[in-house]
Amino acid sequence: MSILEEFLPAYLEEIVGDRFGRYSKYIIQDRAIPDVRDGLKPVQRRILYAMYDAGNTPDKPYRKSAKTVGDVMGNYHPHGDASIYEGMVRMAQPWKMGHVLIDGHGNWGSIDDDPAAAMRYTEARLSEIAMELLRDIEKRTVQFKDNFDNTAKEPVVLPSRYPNLLVNGVSGISSGFATEIPPHNLREVIDACIAVMDKPDITLEELMTIVRGPDFPTGGIIMGEEGIREAYRTGKGRIYVRSKTAIEDLRGGKQQIVITEIPYQVVKSRLVTAMENIRLEKKIEGIAEVRDESGRNGLRIVVELKKDADAQGVLAYLLKKTDLQVTYNFNMVAIVNKTPKQLGLKEMVEAYIEHQKEVVTFRSQYELEKAEDRAHVLEGLVKALNILDEVIATIKASKNRQDAQNNLVEKFGFSERQADAILVLQLYRLTNLEITSLEKELKDVQKTIAYLQSILSSTKKLLGVIKDEIGGIRSKYGVDRRSEIQGEVEELKVNLEVMVTAEDVFVTLSNDGYIKRTSKLSFTRSGGEIESTGVKEGDYVRYMLDVNTLENLMIFTQKGQYYLLPVHQVPEYKWKENGTAIVNIIPIPKDDKIVSVIPVKDFEDPAKSLVFVTKKGQVKRTELKEYMTNRTTGIVACKLGDGDEVIDVRLSLNNMEILLVTKLGMSIRFREDEVNPMGRAAAGVRGIQLKEDDEVIASEWVEGEEGEVLVVSDLGYAKRSLLMDYSVQGRGGKGIFTFEFKEGKRVKPNGTMLVGAFAVKEAFDLVAVLKSGERRTFSTESAPIEERKSTGKQVIALDKTDFVLDVIRLA
Repeated sequence: MSILEEFLPAYLEEIVGDRFGRYSKYIIQDRAIPDVRDGLKPVQRRILYAMYDAGNTPDKPYRKSAKTVGDVMGNYHPHGDASIYEGMVRMAQPWKMGHVLIDGHGNWGSIDDDPAAAMRYTEARLSEIAMELLRDIEKRTVQFKDNFDNTAKEPVVLPSRYPNLLVNGVSGISSGFATEIPPHNLREVIDACIAVMDKPDITLEELMTIVRGPDFPTGGIIMGEEGIREAYRTGKGRIYVRSKTAIEDLRGGKQQIVITEIPYQVVKSRLVTAMENIRLEKKIEGIAEVRDESGRNGLRIVVELKKDADAQGVLAYLLKKTDLQVTYNFNMVAIVNKTPKQLGLKEMVEAYIEHQKEVVTFRSQYELEKAEDRAHVLEGLVKALNILDEVIATIKASKNRQDAQNNLVEKFGFSERQADAILVLQLYRLTNLEITSLEKELKDVQKTIAYLQSILSSTKKLLGVIKDEIGGIRSKYGVDRRSEIQGEVEELKVNLEVMVTAEDVFVTLSNDGYIKRTSKLSFTRSGGEIESTGVKEGDYVRYMLDVNTLENLMIFTQKGQYYLLPVHQVPEYKWKENGTAIVNIIPIPKDDKIVSVIPVKDFEDPAKSLVFVTKKGQVKRTELKEYMTNRTTGIVACKLGDGDEVIDVRLSLNNMEILLVTKLGMSIRFREDEVNPMGRAAAGVRGIQLKEDDEVIASEWVEGEEGEVLVVSDLGYAKRSLLMDYSVQGRGGKGIFTFEFKEGKRVKPNGTMLVGAFAVKEAFDLVAVLKSGERRTFSTESAPIEERKSTGKQVIALDKTDFVLDVIRLA
C-alpha cells in the first residue's frame, strides 16, 4: 500500500471551517458570553464555586488569592492564571460591579486603571451577596458536570437567588458575538421579576415604570429614554452617559467646574489627562487648572476657570470633546439553552423566573425526600418506644447487630431503615421528655412534608416562595439608585467664543491667492499702510478685510462654488510676510478663481441676502441662511449656464437698486426686489439683455439720486456721470449707454471696452492693474463729471502697447 493511500482527500476550506466552527462554539458557550440564568461567564462561575467549595465564605477570614486561583486552575479552569485572576479582580471592583461578588482585601486596582497587586499579595473571600448566588447549591438545585479531567464535579449554572445578569451586567467579545449588558438597580430588577410573576402579560411600557433604565455603580446622568426603550424591546439601543457636574463660584469673580460622578467604564486618570491636554494645547480659552481631588470622600475633579471665562461654554466643550460624556451601546446577548440570543428586558426576566422555578422545585423535591426519610425514621422510633420492652427483649435475644436488625424487621414490621435507627438509639432518648419531643418532631416533619408537597403541586404557591425569597434579598441588599435618568438627549452646542479668543484682525487675500491673518499691532508696527504688506513679486492685495476671529469668510469662485472659512482658521502671519496659498486651507481647483470674499458672523439674519451677478447678465438672490454649512469642501452657490461665470457676489439688505455695467458701455438700473429669492442652487433670472459679444463687467448697489457712476476703459480713460441720469428700469431690458467709445482713423482711441465701474458718493482711491504688471493708483476725483454718453478723459498714462487689465477698490 502506497503512503498516499493512507490519507483521505480533504478541502482546506472544509477543514478550516470545521475547526473554526468548533473553536467559535467553545468561545461563545464557554468563555465570553454569560448564561441568561445566573449572568456569569464560566470563569466567574468557577471562581465563585471554587471559593464556596473551599469554605472561603464571608464568615471566615480572608484567604490568599493565589490559593483560589490555584484551586480554580487545578480543578475547573485549565487556562492561564492571569485570565482567572483578572476575572476575580473584576468581581471585586465596586466601580465595575453594581454589587461586588468578591470581598477583596489589599490592593485590587482603582478607577484610575491602576492594576491590582499580584495574586500572591491580595486576599479575598466571597461577598455576602455572592452567597445568594450559591445558596441551595448543595440541595440538588442545579445540574453538575464532570470537570476537564473527570476528577471532580462542577455546576453547569449557579442557583442565582437574585437576577445577577441584570443587576451586575456584563461585557464580552467572542467570535461572531459580543455582549454589553449594563448594571441595573437590584430593587428595580427584583420588583420587575415580581411584577412579571404577578402579571405574565405585562407590557414593556409597564415594566419600564419599574426598571427605568440602567443604574451604573459610578452614577452619572443617563440620557435617552428612547434608546433605553429600544434596548429593552430588542436588546440593542444607544444611550448617552454624562458626568455629574456643578459650577461653583470662587472669590474674585472666578468659577470652577466640579465633577463628582463620571460615566461607567471611563478611566478617571485618562479623563483628567485629556482635559489637561485641552488646557495645554489651548484648544479653548478659559481653563486655568485641572486638578484631581478624589480621596476618601469620593470622586472629585476640579476644572478651575480663568476670570470671566464662560463656564457653561467650557463645560459644553469638555462634554463634547472628552469622555465627560460617552455613548453606551446596549447589546444584550446571553446564552439561552446553549445558544447565544439577543434578548429584551422582559425575555431576560422571564428566563430568570423559569430558572428560579426549577431551582425551587428541585430544592423542594430534595427537602421533601429528606423530610419523608426523617418522618419514616421518626414513625419507627415512636412505634418502638410504645412497645419498648418487647423491642429490648428482641434485641437482647439476638446474636449480633445484623441479627437484631433482621429480628426487628420480621417481628414488628419495621423497615430496615427504621430498625437501623432503633439500634443506634441512645439510652437517654428513653426518657419521657425525649419521647414527647420525638412525637413533636414527627408532627413538625409531617407539616413540612405537607408544605413541600403543596409547593410542588401548585405553581401559584411555587411563585409565592420565589417572591418571598427574592423579596428578602431586595430588602437586605437593595441600594438607592445611583444614576439619574433624563428622558431627552441634550444637544451639545459649543459656542465659537469658547474655543476662540475674540480679536479684531486684518485678513488679506492677494490676486495670486495668498492669504494671511495679521494682528492690528503688527499692521501698525509695520507703518500702517497697505502698500507695505508682504506679497510675492508681481502679486498684489485684492481683498483687505477688517474682521473679528469669531467671524466666517464666505469665499465665492467664478464657477459658482463657495467655501466657508472661519477667520480663526486663517494662519497668522506678520504684516510683512507673504502668507500661505489659500489652496493649503481650502480645496479650490487650479482652474477656478475667487471673485468675492464676504465676512459673515450671523447666518440667521432674515434681512440679509446674497446677490450673484454673472458675466452673461444673470442675477440671483438667495437668503443668507441657506448658505450655513459645516463642510470644508466646495458647495454649489449658484447654477451657471455654458460659458458663464460669476463676476460678483454681494451681501445685501434687499432694499436697494442694482446697477449693471457691460464691457461695451451699456448699463441698467433696476430694483433689487424685482429678483425674487431663490434656492441656493438656482440659476437666477436675466438682469440685462446683452448684445452677442457683450458681457457684464461690474455691478454696483445704489439708491436715490445722489452720487455718480465712474467707468474706466482699457486705455485708462475714465469719467463720472450723475447717478440721477440712470433712471430705474424694469429688470431684463437692453439698458442705456454709460460710455461712448471714439471711432475713426484720425481720432485718438479712448478704449475698446470697459474694465471697471464704481458708484461714487465720496472720493476714494482705485488701483489700476496694467498688462505690464505695473499698478497705478488714482483718485475718483481725477475723473471728470460728464454726460452719460460721453468719451471720458485719460486718467492713467499708458505706454503704447500697455492697457488696463483690472481696476480694484480694496474691500
